[in-house]
Amino acid sequence: MSAVVAYLDAAATTRVEPNVAEVVLHWMTEEFGNAGSRTHEYGLRAKKAVAAARAYLASTLDAQTEEIIFTSGATESNNIALLGLAAYGEESGRKHIVTSAVEHKAVLEPLEHLRDARGFEVEFLQPGPTGRLTADEVLARVRPDTLLVSLMHVNNETGVIQPVAELAKALIKTPTFLHVDAAQGYGKRTKDLTAPIDLISISGHKVGAPKGIGALLTRRRGWNRVPLEPIMYGGGQERKLRPGTLPVPLIMGLYEAAQSFHAKRDSWERDALALRERLLTALEKTRYTINGDPEHSVPHILNVSFDKLNAEALIVRIKDQAAIATGSACTSASYTPSHVLTAMGLPEERASNGLRLSWFPSQVTEFDAEAFAETVAHMQPGL
Repeated sequence: MSAVVAYLDAAATTRVEPNVAEVVLHWMTEEFGNAGSRTHEYGLRAKKAVAAARAYLASTLDAQTEEIIFTSGATESNNIALLGLAAYGEESGRKHIVTSAVEHKAVLEPLEHLRDARGFEVEFLQPGPTGRLTADEVLARVRPDTLLVSLMHVNNETGVIQPVAELAKALIKTPTFLHVDAAQGYGKRTKDLTAPIDLISISGHKVGAPKGIGALLTRRRGWNRVPLEPIMYGGGQERKLRPGTLPVPLIMGLYEAAQSFHAKRDSWERDALALRERLLTALEKTRYTINGDPEHSVPHILNVSFDKLNAEALIVRIKDQAAIATGSACTSASYTPSHVLTAMGLPEERASNGLRLSWFPSQVTEFDAEAFAETVAHMQPGL
């Protein structure tokens, strides 16, 4: 019998939980109506179910039901939030945007498009070796013509938490909007997201839901909606911001996963922290450095560099023990230094050899931290 390979790449995706899979299958095979069909019970039941899911997600963010837009995931949500504000920025003469250089590519690339194709001025703030910006550092860059600040909640490579709640409370007093990519933070630190953040992107498959489902929160300021324009057309669904037939099974999967995760969130955090402490204790026999501020990080993501060891070689060496990654799954095919670690100003060798270990406690089976540490400790320098 082959050994169990521990799954330590939960920041890339998680397994769909069994109860979630059952719900998805039910809405695929038994309750298969189109939520847009209003002339029969199949469609009405689907519409009612989607409304319940929307209301629940809104409640977790202290938002109104109609402020939730379902999307295919955080990448699409990011694009709608960022590109959808462009027309308003041009009309109002506010074409300055503040972000950080450690954002996910799903934020960096749309902003680069706004800069290169539409003449926006985008400031990419460098967070320094901790990987964390302070709210004051961000606010210092806000100007009268600043349309938007876009700052991720939890970094997908280092697990570093950005002060989005503090920033939201300051920006609400200004005309500048705040967008937060919460792909890695929703569920784990949802309380942060109840602050008056204008736009929040959510991904389902980071919390045990299927891939292909997420949401965008578009929070009102008083009676005023965020002035978004659609980036796709056809059908008018989701308040005309996201056309297309609603994927009811996926939406119900996200609903089930979010409920389950929030119900066990405290035990999840306790178990995630316990695994982190066990891993760090085992790694004391190696020469490692944590990349990112350990005092402001989520418990389930750990980015480390080992002195004089090549990360790619190490991944191959431990492939029968654990599934791990060097960074974002979206860019893992390219063997270039992590843009996140590079933006933090880390030395090239360290930035090139950062190793991300991330876990969903209930989905990690038989991980032998001691054996992992022994493998690292016995690798020859330079390999």
